[in-house]
This record gives sequence, structure tokens and C-alpha cells, in this order.
Amino acid sequence: MTAAKSMRLVVVGEPSGWHVGRVVEAARGRGHAATIVRWPELGTAIGGPCVENKPPQERFHPRVVEQADAVLVRGMPTGGLEEVIFRMNLLGRLADRGTRVVNPPRSLELAIDKHLSLARLAAAGLPVPRSFVAQTPQAIREAWRCLGGDAVVKPLFGSQGKGIERLADPPAVERFLAERPPEAVAYLQAFVPHAGWDARLFVLGDEVLAMRRSSTTDWRTNIALGGTASPLAPSAEWIDLARQAARVLGAAIAGIDLVESLSGEVFVLEANAVPGWRALESVVGGDIADRVVQFLERP
Repeated sequence: MTAAKSMRLVVVGEPSGWHVGRVVEAARGRGHAATIVRWPELGTAIGGPCVENKPPQERFHPRVVEQADAVLVRGMPTGGLEEVIFRMNLLGRLADRGTRVVNPPRSLELAIDKHLSLARLAAAGLPVPRSFVAQTPQAIREAWRCLGGDAVVKPLFGSQGKGIERLADPPAVERFLAERPPEAVAYLQAFVPHAGWDARLFVLGDEVLAMRRSSTTDWRTNIALGGTASPLAPSAEWIDLARQAARVLGAAIAGIDLVESLSGEVFVLEANAVPGWRALESVVGGDIADRVVQFLERP
């Protein structure tokens, strides 16, 4: 199908990425000009050829970024502190001048920091598990006790379940303390007993797609860790909760993870502002990349 109006789309990510390739293919199939730009290729210039009586203006590089109607971010910025700040600020200035950036840099910043995003959701009145951030061994032990002696420790920045551990007894806490880098930040979240599954709700504007993630061998249900995906028809309350979470974080596209405890309480576990959809597509059907492109076509 060809879109009514051609769009110049830049996808920021790695050319080898599955999602990047699918979006570019879908965009070109709908008659758009789609270009992949890697994070290290981004640059700016202030000034340039002398133009009399005109102040220097910032230009973005490569040229396709300067000319883009929309920029889709497919992957978080890599590198050290300077590189990450420069890349996020560049996206911010692009957005400020009117280029559509999805997701906007502030929503990326909020979502990549698990504690910050949960703090924002909690401040908005959404249900989240009790959480602590601590840095000293004494504070970490105290946080673990306050969480009932059963907690999940997560990297503040991370995805696909990597680096997540469950601290269910004192020996587990001491092993964690012995292995962690000195003065490293520890993010602890209360373990939510569940029935072996949680939900990933994929928010795309007002549209919400969902799947159940299950595991019979691990308390973690992440697909990357061996969990299995199956269809899920979420309730209207769950759909509304996912939309609210995405809206609080300012994300037009988001992956919102919900879990129901054995006592029936529902919590937002975390949010992802660069969500994957490979497993989701396998259970809901259709071409999600095409849906993403259609979303980007809307004003």
C-alpha cells in the first residue's frame, strides 16, 4: 500500500537490527524515503558559508537528518557520558525546531532509568511495586529488609532481563554485596508473587497490542531469557493503565509491563520507550512495522 503523501523518514539505529530493517522496508513499501543513520554518524554545524546579514544557524548532519520529516529512534544512544548527552541533546534540538522525533528525548531519558520512570508513574498515582535505590552495603541490607526479605535487584539501565537477580534470603544478599562493584548503585524492587506470567502491552498512540509472557522454569518471564509468548486480551482497565503510563512518560510508542499478584493487585513493573515487537507480532499477527509507519504518517 502507498501512503497519500511521501515522508522523509530517518531511523536512528543499527542497519543490522531486525526492527530497523522492518521499519525501513515498510516505509519504502508505502512510498516513503527511509534512511538509516547510526548514532555515531550524527553531527551538527553552527555557521558555515558566510551569508551577509544573516546570523549563523545550526545545521544537522548527515543531510537526511536536516531534511527529515520524522525521526524514529530504534535503540538507545551508546558511548560515554559526553556521547550520550550530545546525542540526546541533538534529538532535543531537532524536536524543538519542529522535526517529529519518536520517541522524544525526554521520554527516552525517563524510560531508560527504571527508578526515575517508576518514580514518575508513582507520582501520577499509578500502581508500582515498592522500590529502593541504595549505595552502601548497610543501606542495601536495610532496603532489602524493608521490602520484606524478598526483592529483585535490577540495573537502573537495562533490558531483556539482563542483570536481574532475586534476593530471597540473607545469603543471596551477601553474595550480591560481595560481587557488586564498590559504591555501585543498587535498585531494589519488591518481588511480586505471580502465577508464572506477566503482560507486555505495546502502546502505539491510542492503539494497544498485548501478549502474555510465561515461564515454567524461571520467575523471570522475559522472552530473551526463554519465556514464551501467547495471545492476551487485556481488560479495559489494563489498556487504560498502559496508556496512562505511556502518557506520563511522554512516549508515543511504549512497551508497558504489567503483572498481577497472587492477591489480585496489578502493578506497572517497568516501561520501555524503544520496545521490540518480534515476539508480539508472532502472536497478534499482522505487520507491526507497517502499523508504526502508519502512525508516523499521522499529523
